Amino acid sequence: MSRIKIIIVLIFLGIGFQPSYSQTYNFKTSGLSVLQKDQNGKWGKWSELKLVNILVKLDTDKSRIIVYSEAIQLFEIIDYIPLEENETDSVYSFTCKDNNGENCTLSIITRKNQGNRKQLYINYDNAIILYNIFNFK
Repeated sequence: MSRIKIIIVLIFLGIGFQPSYSQTYNFKTSGLSVLQKDQNGKWGKWSELKLVNILVKLDTDKSRIIVYSEAIQLFEIIDYIPLEENETDSVYSFTCKDNNGENCTLSIITRKNQGNRKQLYINYDNAIILYNIFNFK
């Protein structure tokens, strides 16, 4: 009987130590800028960079990205786009739906020639929201 107890305990310990392959990445923002299309459908100019301190969470387990701004922005990840890399940038992109059901693309870009500075772009058809971000634990 004690042999069965030991086996059961070992099974539960084995299950408890299984590696988790999903991850959560936390970022903090340091700046925000917005670019919008005008009435003629032409892109305007980037807004003045506004200093902001907001938490951004990429949760691959739940397939979502959350921007904890004043009005929380929740993006459901529909598709993970393969990494695009060149001499100056590494781009991780995601096809998403926001809280309102609108389609958008989120991209986390690492600027290699700028000290590996990271930026989060939220691309809609008529606007782009840019956050300067950095890793946060």
